[in-house]
Amino acid sequence: MNGPAAPHLSLIVPCYNGEDRLPAALAQLEAFLTAQPYSWELILVDDHSAEPAARLLREWAAGRPNVSVLRNERNSGKGVSVGRGMLAGRGAYRVFTDADLAYPPSEVNKILADLEGGSDVAIACRVLPESRYLMSPSFFHYLYTRHVMSRVFNAMARAVLLRDVLDTQAGLKGFTAKAAEVVFPRLTIPRFGFDVEALFVAQKHGFRVKQTAVFFRYDEEPTTVRFTQSAITMAGELLQVRLNDWRGKYD
Repeated sequence: MNGPAAPHLSLIVPCYNGEDRLPAALAQLEAFLTAQPYSWELILVDDHSAEPAARLLREWAAGRPNVSVLRNERNSGKGVSVGRGMLAGRGAYRVFTDADLAYPPSEVNKILADLEGGSDVAIACRVLPESRYLMSPSFFHYLYTRHVMSRVFNAMARAVLLRDVLDTQAGLKGFTAKAAEVVFPRLTIPRFGFDVEALFVAQKHGFRVKQTAVFFRYDEEPTTVRFTQSAITMAGELLQVRLNDWRGKYD
């Protein structure tokens, strides 16, 4: 006896705490998905949130047959959470987006359209001329700092690992089922450097990567210290990916 048909889209959302913003975000996601003509499932991956957020996710998913919650046994990082959701998904196309909805849910359809059009991987690219953003004027200094550091990091990523990828860190990416099932079991970086590793593995295995113009917003200004620490960490992770490749871990 055959099980239920696989959905057209699996939407994966990694979550960690944030009980104050989750109700509004979940409502937006549900409104978007229920308005679509295609079949879908929503996979919320709880990275071992504290009980207020964990309980909210459990209770919200209860009674919604298209929604599931996967809870990590310990706080493991965004990369682990996204990978777990990608491999648990049953959809022909699998897209992940951030729980803060910096990319409005409607942007998911841009990624999906590129996958339906023949790309194996589709990624949001915030630096394409067609991309647009919304931000508070108080963030202008942050935007300049972020732009400079992002350009330096992406130049390093292109020189060390990737070909022609302009924006590796955007939190909206999609994979066909085949690409997801090749890429994500091979990943070793648990936190934010997983994006670069995933794209490197995808290119190594010959998957076509499409960069997609998007609308996004900035809601939070990180401190310079946190920004610098993140840049140093990610630089080390670039070297880790190169070493892994030399050792044949991505074959």
